[in-house]
Parts: sequence; structure tokens; C-alpha cells
Amino acid sequence: MAMGLRALAPAEWIELDAGWAADVAEKERLLAERPHEVVGAVPGSEEAAAEARDLLLAHLTEHHAALFRRDGAVLHGPQGRSWRLDEPGVAPLDAAGRWVQEDLCLMERGAEGWVLTAASLCFPNRWRLADKLGRAMAAIHVPVPGYADRLGVPVDRFFDRLAADRAVWRTNWGIQADARRFQPTGHGGVEGTDVTPATAPDRLVLRVERQTLRRLPRSGALLFGIRTHIHPLRAVVRDAATAAALAEAVRALPPEMAAYKSMTGFRDALLAWLDGAAQSMR
Repeated sequence: MAMGLRALAPAEWIELDAGWAADVAEKERLLAERPHEVVGAVPGSEEAAAEARDLLLAHLTEHHAALFRRDGAVLHGPQGRSWRLDEPGVAPLDAAGRWVQEDLCLMERGAEGWVLTAASLCFPNRWRLADKLGRAMAAIHVPVPGYADRLGVPVDRFFDRLAADRAVWRTNWGIQADARRFQPTGHGGVEGTDVTPATAPDRLVLRVERQTLRRLPRSGALLFGIRTHIHPLRAVVRDAATAAALAEAVRALPPEMAAYKSMTGFRDALLAWLDGAAQSMR
């Protein structure tokens, strides 16, 4: 178990693709219907959150200038969209989260370590913002097998040392029987017990998170970005090599991690299909 971090070029911080309009529309629906579930902040986080918003604004207008343009107090975006930058009553990360496909989480150093102090989290991968807001990394990751023993101290040390001129990224993946982006519950549950080798490629999806991390130069806070990609399994497995590699990755998961990722209910059916695909696609 390792952090798996890689250097991130500043221009590549934010991903924008053809799914922008659909993802932003889904965010706006969730913000209208479930605002208290997807946006939150603890008192005292306003200054760092505003710095994060301003950093994102500067990035979009510099590195995605063909899509984003600022005109005074208005940000103009793709497909004729625009947002007022001085909208009253809109928290900084709430505003920033409406511009991009990423979820945004703000971490600040406290007495107990790095604490989640604000977030715009419309696409949670089976965790509830209300359960984690105001808590330190160790408490946030209690359900993750092996985190406390293997990663807790190294992660905190890395967070302490990350320079403001350096950004990093990593990926996190899982296979699920639920294609929804908004999944606040479900870690450790048993799902997909009715999946068979024949139905696996159409019932299951590969969920990949591109996670980015950078320090805010003025406040010293950390901004954690989570870009969620969901792919039908049939679209992912197009050749024997991919089928074999994915089967190897699934088999390599320790039982407790497979259970944490809620994969035990369909694991055998998934592996049977992947093994068959690896043979038939040769």
C-alpha cells in the first residue's frame, strides 16, 4: 500500500473534456436538491477557501483561456455559461466547484493534523461530507484498511513538506455495480450478488478518480481535487491484455480491501468474465 504520487505540471491541474456540460449540470442539480450534503465549511476556513477559489479562477483564465474569460465580476465559461464572482451568500468552494468537473476539498493544519475544513463534494465515492468535515486525516480514513499502520504518518509528513510551487496527482480505482456519481454511502457493503459472468460487462463499471493536490501559497492550506471518471466495463475491456491486467489487479486486492471497495458480491463473476475475455480476445 503506497501513496503512488506523481508530479503534476501546473497547466495540467484541471481536466476539461466533452463531459463538462453534463457533469456541471449534475452538480447544479445536486446543489439545488441536496445543498447541505454536497457543500460545507467549518468556521474560520473562509480565507483559505477564498484563496483556493481565486487560484482556480486564475488557472482557468490562464491555462484554459479558450474556454474561460473574466470580465470584471463575471466569469464566462464554456457553452455560453457565466457566473457572477460576487454572488452574495455563495461560499468560495461552492462557487469554484460549479466551474469544473472536479470536486474540491480544502485541508488545513490543525492540532490533530491535517483537517478537512471546506468542500464542494458532488461526486463522493461512498463517503458523506457531514461525517468527515472538521475531522483530521487519521479520523477520515479510519475505514480504509491499512491506512493507520502504513500511510497515516507518511501522508501527514508529505502534506507538511509539499511546496507551494509543486503539485502532485494519483489515481484511485474500483469496480462497482452502481454507475451513479453521487454515492455518499456503500463502502464495505455487499452489492451485485446477482451479477453473473455473462452480465458482468454490462452491469459493472470501472470508477477511476484522478486526485490532485497542491498547496495554497498564502494560507499554506492544501487543495485536494477529485475528478471522477466512470466507464462501462465492456468499453474498458477491448483486448486480451486489458482483460488480463484488470483480472490481475482484482486478484491482487487483499480480501479486506476488496470488501472495503464493496467488490466481494460480484468478484468471482467478474474474474470469470475477465479470464474468459483474456482467452477469447487473443
